[in-house]
Amino acid sequence: MSTYLQSSEGKFIPATKRPDGTWRKARRVKDGYVPQEEVPLYESKGKQFVAQRQTGGVPPGMCPLVAAEAKKEREKQERSKAKKQQQQGNNPKAPTPGVLVLPQSSTCQQPSGSSSKEVNAVTKALGDTLRLEEGAQELDANKQLKKLRKKIHEIELIESRIQAGEQKKLDKDQLDKVKKKSDILRQIKALESEKRSS
Repeated sequence: MSTYLQSSEGKFIPATKRPDGTWRKARRVKDGYVPQEEVPLYESKGKQFVAQRQTGGVPPGMCPLVAAEAKKEREKQERSKAKKQQQQGNNPKAPTPGVLVLPQSSTCQQPSGSSSKEVNAVTKALGDTLRLEEGAQELDANKQLKKLRKKIHEIELIESRIQAGEQKKLDKDQLDKVKKKSDILRQIKALESEKRSS
C-alpha cells in the first residue's frame, strides 16, 4: 500500500530505490487517484449474485425479512411433502401417481354403477390413443411418400443431365441413386396401395 507525502504542491509518491540500485522519481498524485494495486477487481453482477447466494445472501433489491419468510415457507412445504411420501411408502396399498387402479371384484361380472363409468372412460381413452397412433402412422406414410418422390425427382434430374450431355461421368453416390430407382418405385406403389386400402 502506497503512502503519500504532502507538500506545498500537493500529494506525491516519494522516490523509491529499485532492486538494481537506481532510483524512481517522486510522482505527483491528483486528488482521488487510486494506485493500480489498490484498485478492487471488477466483478460482474452475475458473479456478485452467485457469491451472495453461496454466502446465504438475498437477491439484490429483495428485503432480507421477506427472503427469510419465503425460505421458512419453502422449508415447511418440503417437510410436509417428505412426510406425505413417507406415509405413502409405509402404505403398500396407496396408489402410485399416474397409474389407474380399477376396483377388483371376486367374480368376473360386469362392474356396475360408478365403476362401469370408470371402465367406459378408460376404454374411450384407449380408443382415442389408438386413433392418434393410426393418425401418426398415416402421417409417417405421407412423409415416406414425400421422401421417396423427392429421391425419384433427383434421379430423374441426373438422368436428364446425362441425356443432355451435361454430365458424362457419375460419382459413386449418383450411381447408387440411379441403381435404386426400381426399388424406390416399388416402395412408392406399395405405400400408395396401402393408402388407398385404408
